[in-house]
Amino acid sequence: MAPIGVQLEIEENYVHMDNGFLKVTLSKPEGIVTGIEYGGLNNLLEIANHEDNRGYWDMVWSEPNGPGIFDVIKGSDFSVIQADDNQVELSFTRTWDPSQQGKLVPLNIDKRFVLLRGCSGFYTYAIYERPSGWPGFVLGETRIAFKLRKDKFHYMAIADDKQRIMPMPEDRLPGRCEQLAYPEAVLLTNPINKDLKGEVDDKYQYSCDNKDNRVHGWISFDTMVGFWNITPSDEFRNGGPLKQNLTSHVGPTTLAMFHSGHYAGEDLAPKFEDGEAWQKVFGPIFIYVNSCMSGSDPLTLWEDAKQQMLLEVNSWPYRFPASSNFPKTEERGMVRGKLSIKERFIETEVRPANSAYVGLALPGEDGSWQRESKGYQFWTTTDSDGSFTIRNIRVGDYNLYAWVPGVIGDYKYEVNISVLAGYNFDLGELIYEPPRDGPTIWEIGYPNRSAMEFYVPDPNPKYINKLYLNHPEKFRQYGLWERYAEIYPDKDLVYTIGVDDFKKDWFFAHVTRRQKNDKYQATTWQIKFELSDVIKDGVYKLRIALASSTLSVLQVRFNDPNGVHPLFETPRIGRDNSIARHGIHGLYWLFNVDVPSSLLKEGENTLFLTQSKNTGPFTGILYDYIRLEKPQPNSSN
Repeated sequence: MAPIGVQLEIEENYVHMDNGFLKVTLSKPEGIVTGIEYGGLNNLLEIANHEDNRGYWDMVWSEPNGPGIFDVIKGSDFSVIQADDNQVELSFTRTWDPSQQGKLVPLNIDKRFVLLRGCSGFYTYAIYERPSGWPGFVLGETRIAFKLRKDKFHYMAIADDKQRIMPMPEDRLPGRCEQLAYPEAVLLTNPINKDLKGEVDDKYQYSCDNKDNRVHGWISFDTMVGFWNITPSDEFRNGGPLKQNLTSHVGPTTLAMFHSGHYAGEDLAPKFEDGEAWQKVFGPIFIYVNSCMSGSDPLTLWEDAKQQMLLEVNSWPYRFPASSNFPKTEERGMVRGKLSIKERFIETEVRPANSAYVGLALPGEDGSWQRESKGYQFWTTTDSDGSFTIRNIRVGDYNLYAWVPGVIGDYKYEVNISVLAGYNFDLGELIYEPPRDGPTIWEIGYPNRSAMEFYVPDPNPKYINKLYLNHPEKFRQYGLWERYAEIYPDKDLVYTIGVDDFKKDWFFAHVTRRQKNDKYQATTWQIKFELSDVIKDGVYKLRIALASSTLSVLQVRFNDPNGVHPLFETPRIGRDNSIARHGIHGLYWLFNVDVPSSLLKEGENTLFLTQSKNTGPFTGILYDYIRLEKPQPNSSN
């Protein structure tokens, strides 16, 4: 039987879209999703919640230097953009004027909701814009949240190997849990489901990189219904492919995160100056619902959701959005090329940059893409010979950026690229010459912008999440920072080149040590290495790549741990909070330190790395990679 046409019903305070598969109800003119009728359930959303706490767009914003303001975005005007048998598209707008300064964010916001014929789900997107002349503000976060029925949805799935029965929201209330080091983390002491007793619940344990964040959601086992958030593109997300974001968590809640400072801090909060014009389209994302017959394996709903996700990705950019601000394929461009690497002192020929990340983002400095939030980003990975094609690029001016697993530093194509509609340009072969002054004397780690290859300890048995036992992402366990002081109770880490193995002997996080008086002590790690000779008047090069930093100061000394003035010292860097939030990486930093030969000696040498701030348990550094390079004879740099 052919799908019925899309029906639209408009009431005084609500509007309903129905295509025979599902019925979506929105408040009018606010544009809050108050109901989703599907699979025999009159509402998939939490009916015990107030209507504006079910399915909504929200943001956190502030005036310059002001406190953050949480805002559930409610429209003040409603209009029908399109309504026929094949498509209904609704618009809920909120228009700013000077009388609202300090009360509402200085943006015009147009929220759109789309229901298509024969589609088991609906789409939503929004246009944020401000003309020139409006006051400045800071955008801390914006997203879409859906709160599902807690009596139905208990099983969460965010990846093939990250699925589980979740606690109930009541399990986070006093009497059922113990508050841990920060509000998001609790120890379940008396949960409704007794099988979960003794586990930690923390929404940050379910974060993932943008590049991996395509589909996640929930399954109701008793009704055999699935609810899925599908994000087919990263172009409108901030921070690039490695930016970590929340997905689904206890509520049951599912989120589509567009802008956030998670695992990066205020560096990713775009700051708009007085008078600065801006526009950005977020989405569309797809809210997909599915069902299966009673007696079937409910996990087939996850497999079906993954297949639907692939269909959505392959359909991007969508043709159905009615807004002219969302360009179709023929209104976009394409850039291709081939990236190769030439590393001095290591190889004489260029080699393909295999599996490199290559992307377009707003013009900026090398690596600026990871802190970029105002524009769009378009990324791909190279194939085995370094070739890449970036498709469906919005019209605009960009720089091309890249980074290569196994190679330090950031590549940037120095010529700005102006993408036009129908643009199809071949950049030819691009050569990246990564930072290097001489051959490697020794190295620790693998340059992949992550601390994942280092030693991640088992969690304290008191604080476990069973999902991450024997799991590749064991770093998601709570409290791993406390294990450092247990492993090194009196003396700090000492690593000997040629003897120790960084996979076993290099603790993944350079953290403070908790003392008996509950204060925290700064820590100094040592790297011991042998030099058979020292090049007189030469300058060695120490390269330190960090995968994350939180309010840290890193000091570097050679052979004198008590020197008043370190050879090198960073400013206080980073607000990533990756250690507390179970992330193995945040923002990437690369420091290149000149080491005069006068500081070195024949025989055993010791490099001292001090993280000198001791403000709490989460102040610390995640190293990515450390390398000492030998100077060329008679070199002075």
